[in-house]
Amino acid sequence: MNWLTKIKLTTVFKRLGPLKSAFFIVLLVSVCLYTGYRFGNFYSGYQENMIKNQQTRLEKLYQENENHLRVINTLTVELEIERLANQKTAAILEKIEAEHYEVKKQLAFYEKIMAPEKQAEGVVIDNLIISVTTSQNHYRYQVVMVQKNKKKRYAKGQVELILSGSLNSKPAQVKLSELIGTDRKALTFNFKYFQMVEGEFTLPQGFAPEQVKVIATLPKGKWQKYHRLERNYPWRLN
Repeated sequence: MNWLTKIKLTTVFKRLGPLKSAFFIVLLVSVCLYTGYRFGNFYSGYQENMIKNQQTRLEKLYQENENHLRVINTLTVELEIERLANQKTAAILEKIEAEHYEVKKQLAFYEKIMAPEKQAEGVVIDNLIISVTTSQNHYRYQVVMVQKNKKKRYAKGQVELILSGSLNSKPAQVKLSELIGTDRKALTFNFKYFQMVEGEFTLPQGFAPEQVKVIATLPKGKWQKYHRLERNYPWRLN
């Protein structure tokens, strides 16, 4: 490349003369312009092809992304439908189980009455239900009495509830007959199949019940022998 540095354009132009020098310059410029034009076209075509390929790839990626989003949305909807269906099925099953339990409970109750041969003989205390009311320390009670004898006669008597607990942090007992005062008829029963002995009472201030003893007394009569039943229940509110 050292020989190029030794070439002087003024010497070349003097040797060629004015006309040939001008023609040489025009030819050199033309060659440079043509070469630049062809190179520019080639590079422009290359850029266009690259942009076209990138655009095609980008559109393909957009399409794939749209397909994936469609699949995700479809699966999301299916999962939500399945979740709602499972919730509805669980609610239905829970309702059916509750109804089945209630039917079994009622069936067992009436079976004690109508099919006493499957149970022990005699009058029994079947259940005690204590419910809250809107008044403070005021409650509602229900004692379910059932007769299981095959040959049923009217069972007559009265019940008593003894509430055991603490009063002002000391052990104490309270009788239901003392709480209801003179309304003793609410504690009597007279039935052939079953009866709910029910009423309301108010606990003394500061009394915290823990256990309830239900006592049913059947006095001796013409068709009835003396009998006393007892059954203990924890203090539980419905």
